[in-house]
Amino acid sequence: MSKDVVIIRGETVADVAARLTGEKEIFIVHDENVAAVAADVAAALGGVKAVFGLKTSEELKTMDTAVWVTERLLEADASRGALVLAIGGGITTDIAGFAASMYKRGIRYANIPTTLLAQVDAAVGGKTGVNLHGYKNMLGAFHMPEFTFLTASVLETLPEKELRCGLAEMLKTFIIGDADAYARAVSSGFSAKIQDELIFRAASIKADIVCRDPLEHGERAVLNLGHTFGHAIEHCSEGAIAHGEAVGMGIILAARLSEGLGLAEKGLAARLEADFDAVGLRTDCPYGIDQLAAAMKKDKKDGRFILLKGIGQPVITTVKEDDLRKYTE
Repeated sequence: MSKDVVIIRGETVADVAARLTGEKEIFIVHDENVAAVAADVAAALGGVKAVFGLKTSEELKTMDTAVWVTERLLEADASRGALVLAIGGGITTDIAGFAASMYKRGIRYANIPTTLLAQVDAAVGGKTGVNLHGYKNMLGAFHMPEFTFLTASVLETLPEKELRCGLAEMLKTFIIGDADAYARAVSSGFSAKIQDELIFRAASIKADIVCRDPLEHGERAVLNLGHTFGHAIEHCSEGAIAHGEAVGMGIILAARLSEGLGLAEKGLAARLEADFDAVGLRTDCPYGIDQLAAAMKKDKKDGRFILLKGIGQPVITTVKEDDLRKYTE
């Protein structure tokens, strides 16, 4: 997996056609909720071989669904030179990318993410996969997309809850890598005026980190800030708490733990909590540490936590269970 992480910007989804000139075998896999967007892309491209719609949810993000996509590709006689174009949120890009990684030992794919969360995180960096028995992304592969195409135009009708979920991941990225962008995002309330700039900045930060550590042997792990707690929160809620919401809560818990362990100065968690409250992000975790700890034991992070010395200063570490209980209860 030595490809560069390619991020492309456009005014509308039709602009992606310029990137795909000369492609002879394109298969679109899209979330059924964005069928109109997929139709616009197909019309702009012309000559798309087939279009497959998916029902999407965390419950349907399974190996069965990924295999279903490969079966559709096989029925359509997709060759090893085919390109899968995933259009939708992170569930869609994860499933389509994973299916592409399996079909004929790996064919190309590209992403047109249609949610804020996918634009700043899920569709960038080549992590693909599906859930197993309710645990997040337990089956998957590193399979880098040819490119990820970003356009803020597809976010205009996104529900407020979905925007907040994406905002949590965006702020996570800025907490890791750009204190100035974090301050701008919080002070602006993520206004439409600077939306496009902040989306591209967040995706670019992640792309830079992935380029330096594509297989997560080191630095890339910092992108999991809030996720060890967040995945446990999602699991405990049985899907009632969305990924972005859970990550926001997880970041606050990670900041409290950072303070308790003496990594961060007192006040960091309170500052982040006030900032998240100001932009409409939920910060109160409804589950106790006993419930979270049980779920964490099934997580892929293998006991690693991403903690903070401060904004722009992430730390990769392991935490004793006694300290976990002491500083997060």
